[in-house]
Amino acid sequence: MIEARDFVEAARKRGFGLYAGVPCSFLKPFINYVIDDPRLRYISAANEGDAVAIATGAALAGQRAVAMMQNSGLGNAVSPLSSLNWVFRLPVLLIVTWRGMPGLADEPQHELMGQITDKSLDILEIPHEIFPEDEAQIAAALERACNHMDSTGRPYALVMKKGSVAPHPLQGSAAPRSGGNALLQAVTEKGARSARSEALTQVQVHTAGSSSVVFASTGFTGRELFALEDRPNQLYMVGSMGCISSLGLGFSLCRPDNRVVVVDGDGAALMRMGNFSTVGAYGGDNFVHLLLDNEVHDSTGGQSTVSSGVHFASVAAACGYKSCSSGDNLHLVKETLEQNMRPAFLHLKTRPGAAADLPRPDMSPAAVKSRLMQHLDIDAPWRQI
Repeated sequence: MIEARDFVEAARKRGFGLYAGVPCSFLKPFINYVIDDPRLRYISAANEGDAVAIATGAALAGQRAVAMMQNSGLGNAVSPLSSLNWVFRLPVLLIVTWRGMPGLADEPQHELMGQITDKSLDILEIPHEIFPEDEAQIAAALERACNHMDSTGRPYALVMKKGSVAPHPLQGSAAPRSGGNALLQAVTEKGARSARSEALTQVQVHTAGSSSVVFASTGFTGRELFALEDRPNQLYMVGSMGCISSLGLGFSLCRPDNRVVVVDGDGAALMRMGNFSTVGAYGGDNFVHLLLDNEVHDSTGGQSTVSSGVHFASVAAACGYKSCSSGDNLHLVKETLEQNMRPAFLHLKTRPGAAADLPRPDMSPAAVKSRLMQHLDIDAPWRQI
């Protein structure tokens, strides 16, 4: 058994400063220690996949980061681990608890996952080892993890057994700031909906400076942004549907000097709407969230989403965003990007449809990542991988 400080302080020396996760009883002393240290940042994620994406955003910003979860949460995290970290070559250190470990008496819901935890990590091609249970093991474990992450740009996992870390009571408050009262406005002009490409054009008009970074959701959103004008300050999500706001949040927290503009879609936002609450709690004054809603899954054939009955701006306001707008007029894009009450949210209704010959980005996701990091002068071992 080790003390929480033994691992966290050793990790701090190697640059780990952001921890995102969903609690497990095995992780309690570890999380408490991080929360109580004002020099570290703990993000309480809505689910394990968002925790991975938040930590990945930190990695994009050049920060070593940890995603923590119970092994049951690996299911929630498979999408970003396989289609975000893998393809963009962005590493995170996973700390996964081993509930239901064979030979350990545990609750019935942990039985199957306990049997397949190591197999699941193997299938995801994530190297793993047992979390250190002796202080003398910590440095070597972190060295192996960092060597792998730095050389491959991909995750490494430490699997934590019960009782690995001694109890550490929470001294302070675990609650993040309250969002307070949001400015909520609705501007609707029936029949005035623009094409998504017109909204993206407005985004590009107002993000041309070196201080803005644009994160575009998977599907036609990223492809249209690329087709309009490929820029080094733009990242085009592939896969990881719903994770764009959590990826942008992690990046924004580590790069407060950059205005981060997340361009989401209705289908993607609905998939992981829990992250609205995380942005409302932790998002800073550099975070802008634009949701372009055409009420369909456009890139898969135009099947309807359920967004026609959802008032996203009200949801965002309830979750703590400081400024929330909804409507279908393009001038709202400019207003949202230029106003100073942030995190800010805009729900813009658009028309469905895209050009029949819409291209895909002509560079790999890893190359897009490298170009963005180079553009922003972010130095990390995984930048050129």
